[in-house]
Amino acid sequence: MGVAFDGANIWATNYDDGTVSELRAADGAVLGTYNVGKGPVGIAFDGFNIWVANNLDNTVTKLRARDGAPMGTFFLSGTGPIGVAFDGTNIWVANNGSNNVNQLKTNGSVFGMYGVGTAPVGITFDGANIWVANSGSNNVTELQASNGSLMGTYAVGTSPSSLAFDGSSIWVTNYGSNNVTQLDDATGLTLGTFGVGLKPIGVASDGTSVWVANQGTSTVTQLRQSDGKVLGTFKTGPAPDAVAFDGSNIWVANCNGGSLSKL
Repeated sequence: MGVAFDGANIWATNYDDGTVSELRAADGAVLGTYNVGKGPVGIAFDGFNIWVANNLDNTVTKLRARDGAPMGTFFLSGTGPIGVAFDGTNIWVANNGSNNVNQLKTNGSVFGMYGVGTAPVGITFDGANIWVANSGSNNVTELQASNGSLMGTYAVGTSPSSLAFDGSSIWVTNYGSNNVTQLDDATGLTLGTFGVGLKPIGVASDGTSVWVANQGTSTVTQLRQSDGKVLGTFKTGPAPDAVAFDGSNIWVANCNGGSLSKL
């Protein structure tokens, strides 16, 4: 369901198993599988640790990245956590069931809870602010990372699911309208809307291109960041869900395949 890169290895959440798998980015060899909470979905790296949002028990699990050792599982002030992001200091979690996000210290304590739109799913950090995709209200919320204050709410497509920051723009996958929206990071204004495959859900930037996982067609679409032009569409495993970039390659979590694809 989720995938992240720690600088050397790839980490993937296994929703049905309540585990996380660690794979060597160089060759895909499985280095370990570690227990977390129930229904793990979102995953993020904080420079030392892996953080996992456990959708079914309203917790996040912290694993030490160097060896997968459990560092704690912490209850949230919300329900149905899905997305997780690191802002350089704190961990942010999007709670789909309670229409809010939590801000956590790296010791796992919750010290902020902020309302967003309906059914938040994806979350990302742009270097200053937190952006949240609200799948139930077809918009994106921008919060100031330092204190959680509302910076803006911006309309996008139908059922937005994931977000990626490319250095100047926020890219949002619209699961229900089969396209992605590009927002200006400084103003939130829509810069463009670009068609991709069916049920786009995951997204990542490699610095030049934006890669979109199309769950409905089991493909990823490569868009040129400068203008949204489609550069290619590539087959993956069944029902790709999440995307990550490791500095050289794109990794895709295949929700229905129990596998990852490397491009």
